[in-house]
Amino acid sequence: MGKKIKQIAIYGKGGIGKSTTTSNISAALSDMGYKVMQFGCDPKADSTNTLRDGTYIPTVLELLREKGTVDAHDAIFQGYNGIYCVEAGGPAPGVGCAGRGITTAVQLLKQQKIFEELDLDYVIYDVLGDVVCGGFAVPIREGIAEHVFTVSSSDFMAIYAANNLFKGIQKYSNAGGALLGGVIANSVTSPFQQKIIDDFVERTKTQVMEYVPRSITVTQSELSGRTTIEAAPNSVQAQVYRNLAKRIDEHSESTVPAPLDSQELKEWAAKWADLLVAIESGEIRGASESI
Repeated sequence: MGKKIKQIAIYGKGGIGKSTTTSNISAALSDMGYKVMQFGCDPKADSTNTLRDGTYIPTVLELLREKGTVDAHDAIFQGYNGIYCVEAGGPAPGVGCAGRGITTAVQLLKQQKIFEELDLDYVIYDVLGDVVCGGFAVPIREGIAEHVFTVSSSDFMAIYAANNLFKGIQKYSNAGGALLGGVIANSVTSPFQQKIIDDFVERTKTQVMEYVPRSITVTQSELSGRTTIEAAPNSVQAQVYRNLAKRIDEHSESTVPAPLDSQELKEWAAKWADLLVAIESGEIRGASESI
């Protein structure tokens, strides 16, 4: 029997830094000696760019449209430190389901036994998390990924998307679906932002995997087409990503979250909005230690 491949899915709303985070996790895991495949599941097909000096690669769906049948090896490209890069892609604009590429690409690689052939330790799915539609829910629903992590800031729409993801995980959990590992708190620059995320994860019965601060180092690295791990390996930010990768590597037990219903989420957000206004106006003093 071959070794067990650890398959994880990282979700997050568009623009939250999900692909940035995923690529740095992949880079850090590869530096730890693991054989890693990063599987981009966004129709924009830009998940693996910073692992390949900013270059795009042909997607599985593009190759299928061109050729009809595809040898999976034609869709796999190596990037930083030998990381295998795959982009599922999406349908032609205005045609079909954007999530179809995930299903098609996963089936292609499984049918041709690519994961076993490459002797992978990790397959990391980078999945759009604004909506958990049928296609984008595939890594959860089908149990393809064993553990799910979500990238979220303290902004309401990011938390709203994370809470929707929790609902999807809860829905499919009884049918062998993937379970939740935790929240990766991104763009945390103040104690209040951290406390908002801490409160949300406590209420939804999960955990924070790592607090990732906003950093100009990330911007500089991505402008050069590289991850922070590659472009600034000695930076503080690179060490944050290494810590996150180590926690994910050590993680073994995921759980079913307890998402808030619509009214609970609305009331929770309103409470925080009122509290922050009161602090800003000086109505509440010394609150940063007592919240």
